[in-house]
Amino acid sequence: MTTVTFAPAIRRHVDVDEQTIDGLTVHDVLAQCVAHAPALRGYLFNDQGRLRAHVAVFVDGRLIRDRHTLSDTLTDASRVYVAQALSGG
Repeated sequence: MTTVTFAPAIRRHVDVDEQTIDGLTVHDVLAQCVAHAPALRGYLFNDQGRLRAHVAVFVDGRLIRDRHTLSDTLTDASRVYVAQALSGG
């Protein structure tokens, strides 16, 4: 089962704990996280259902490649980390 962890910056706005979820892709596990904590939807996704520009998702320490459909694959031992991506200088 995949472990999904949300950064403190996200948890400050949405009451969501670390979750252990079955899923084959990043899309699968994030959809289940949103089902458990519906307030995540507006924080993670825009009105077209795309990952917001200032949200970063890592699988096993690596930034995901597919931000459009979230098709990056997972294993039973994968760890997904969802963080607020900062910009500026």
